[in-house]
Amino acid sequence: MKKIFVTGALGQIGSELIMKMRANYGNDNVIATDIRKPEEHIVVQSGPFEILDVTDAEKMHTLAKKYEADTMIHMAALLSATAEAKPLLAWNLNMGGLVNALEVARALNCQFFTPSSIGAFGPSTPKDHTPQDTIQRPTTMYGVNKVSGELLCDYYFYKFGVDTRGVRFPGLISYTTPPGGGTTDYAVDIYYEALKRRKYTSYIDRGTYMDMMYMPDAINAIIQLMEADPSRLQHRNAFNVTAMSFDPEEIAAEIKKHIKDFKMNYDVDPIRQGIANSWPNSIDPTAAIEEWGFRAEYDLAKMTVDMLEKLKEKGIENL
Repeated sequence: MKKIFVTGALGQIGSELIMKMRANYGNDNVIATDIRKPEEHIVVQSGPFEILDVTDAEKMHTLAKKYEADTMIHMAALLSATAEAKPLLAWNLNMGGLVNALEVARALNCQFFTPSSIGAFGPSTPKDHTPQDTIQRPTTMYGVNKVSGELLCDYYFYKFGVDTRGVRFPGLISYTTPPGGGTTDYAVDIYYEALKRRKYTSYIDRGTYMDMMYMPDAINAIIQLMEADPSRLQHRNAFNVTAMSFDPEEIAAEIKKHIKDFKMNYDVDPIRQGIANSWPNSIDPTAAIEEWGFRAEYDLAKMTVDMLEKLKEKGIENL
């Protein structure tokens, strides 16, 4: 990776990925793009930035060629709850943008990454230790997008030889970027509310287990996979990755170890709860471990300590 072109650079993953990649590969070698340009944002200030609507195929190609990109990291997408509320917009943005990015990668001979998600699984998928290769019949537009994207990336590899790679991310937890419309966002909100108000009302019900990962592990997974020896990659796309699986009560209990008077209430959102119920309780990352050495550093306890410390440093306490 010498010239890395990133879409959706201001999103939950993109904003942290950009900064890590600029630290690793040089500020001028990581080109950030998004549909908006907030001038005060560190991603905009620290290196090349271009406004890009990923449904504009011609502009995407022009910009990638201008910067002589050899790597495409396609992050632009609507997340699960937002996609369910606006399914046609989600299809047009998520799938239209992906096709455009794959076409640019094919035309310019770029290495390619885009994330899939545990949303690619559905109610008929085995719920516990979900295998790498298993039935995928999602019942959400987001899930349909993700399964379609996995297949499309495989197609571009087998048909055109594009070096496509990807992972199935679980819920991602970050202290840097506010939640963006995902079903697992409660696991981010809860830390903010614990520090600010000492209480949280969860829209996900008790006993609902979902896989999660702390953002530093997610960023490292992307970079590690992109740098992996391609001869070892049997799956290439949609590798299961995970770090932990917990329900709302367990994350609340971990927070209470540090904030003794923290209280949890519930007001279940039927849309997001329905999405959560269709996803696995836990997934099996064996293929990622064996094929490119994936390993997560953070568990729930270690992540909680770091999240609370970092949010306090940002002034998120007793506001």
